[in-house]
Amino acid sequence: MTPSSTLYGIPNCDTVKKARAFLAARGVESRFHDYKKEGVPADRLQAWVLAFGWERVLNRRGTAWRRLDPATQAGVTDAASAMVLMRSQPSVIKRPVLEHGDALRLGFDADDWVQLL
Repeated sequence: MTPSSTLYGIPNCDTVKKARAFLAARGVESRFHDYKKEGVPADRLQAWVLAFGWERVLNRRGTAWRRLDPATQAGVTDAASAMVLMRSQPSVIKRPVLEHGDALRLGFDADDWVQLL
C-alpha cells in the first residue's frame, strides 16, 4: 500500500507549484492543504517544529518575513512565539511541507523526494 501524502503550502508559491507537478508526474496521489484557505493545523505545526526546529520552519529569507514590521520580527525569540506568528501569518512558513506516510520533508528537493517516493 502506498503511504498517504499531504502537501502543505500556498498554491501561488513557485516552489509549491514545482512540488505539486513533481508529485503528479510520478503518479503520487496527495492531498493539498492550502494555508490561506484552511489555516495551519496547530498539531502539524508543532510536529514540524519538533522535527526540524522552529528556526528552519520559519522562513526568514522570504518576502513575507521581510514585510513584517521590525517589532514583530524581534518578538520571535523561541518556538512558542514563532508558532504564534506562523499560525497567524502562514506565508512565513518554509514551503512546501510534505507528509508522506511517516516521513516529513521541509522544502522541495527533487533528488531527496525521488528517494522518498
